[in-house]
Amino acid sequence: MILVAGDVGGTKTLLCASRAGAGWGTPFLEQRYESGAYPNFAALLGDFLARLDAPAAHAAFGVAGPVIDGRCHATNLPWTLDEAQLAAALGLRRVRLVNDFVAAARGVLELGPQAQVVLQEGRPDPHGTMGVLGAGTGLGEAIIVWHAGRPQVVPTEGGHGDFAPRTDEEIELLRFLRARFGRVSYERLLSGPGIVNLYEFVRARGRHPESREVAAALAAGDPAAAVTRFAGDPGDPLCREALELFVTLYGAEAGNLALRVLATGGVFVAGGIAPRLQPHFLDGRFLEAFLAKGRYRTLLERVPVRLVTDDRAGLLGALSLAAESAGEGAASR
Repeated sequence: MILVAGDVGGTKTLLCASRAGAGWGTPFLEQRYESGAYPNFAALLGDFLARLDAPAAHAAFGVAGPVIDGRCHATNLPWTLDEAQLAAALGLRRVRLVNDFVAAARGVLELGPQAQVVLQEGRPDPHGTMGVLGAGTGLGEAIIVWHAGRPQVVPTEGGHGDFAPRTDEEIELLRFLRARFGRVSYERLLSGPGIVNLYEFVRARGRHPESREVAAALAAGDPAAAVTRFAGDPGDPLCREALELFVTLYGAEAGNLALRVLATGGVFVAGGIAPRLQPHFLDGRFLEAFLAKGRYRTLLERVPVRLVTDDRAGLLGALSLAAESAGEGAASR
């Protein structure tokens, strides 16, 4: 029996296939797709299924958007996905759709400590609530709670919560983005497009001139990648300042999540961006913003904080769900 799983994002979609049984966690085929190149998810998935040497039976997909009653309108794509329609159209026994950070949280449970970098050791409660967040094309957040001795993932749309500025600079940032978007969520800051928004804010403040080289790179391709590339040491001052602000805001929101869910089991930073920026997350800026919660600093000092280095967590988590549907077990923890 073949299992199919996917991490469906606004920029890219990762799909994989494995065989049910003891080795379900080792895919025999993986494929990356540019999401925007397809009119709908069924067309993209159909291309992948045609590559398999036998029909697939069970499938599960993490999708960037809220999943309600087996249906999802993707947040950053003009796609609507429906479990029953996909199964019927593509001849699958069952399709499961979950929010992409439900899949990422499942993947964190599967990957374990070997795919994590410690940002704060903390004092983990083995059965404490955990928070998972990560920036990519958008900002995802999920919660892991324990029920009857097993971890259960709770979906959220916390990344779309209102941005809460903490400093005069961040108040200025809020005003800058309100003029552009009206409402400002954390996703407007903590995402690929968010990095660009932060760069444009720093540029508009006029403390440093924009270099011709950076301007050309921003216009030529992926502007978020250009900002991160030029933010290295010594790098471009505008890009460096934008990335420092990004990491600081990331830490602040991770601390917010830890407080909201009382994450005594830990906070896990996943997503596609953070693994590529490890040195910036390890220089203390992220952790200081995480802890800067006034009288609750002492509480947050006991929360383990981990950076998930495998950006395939969402794909592995979706594969775990497909295996569960096929009766092959669930998350390993």
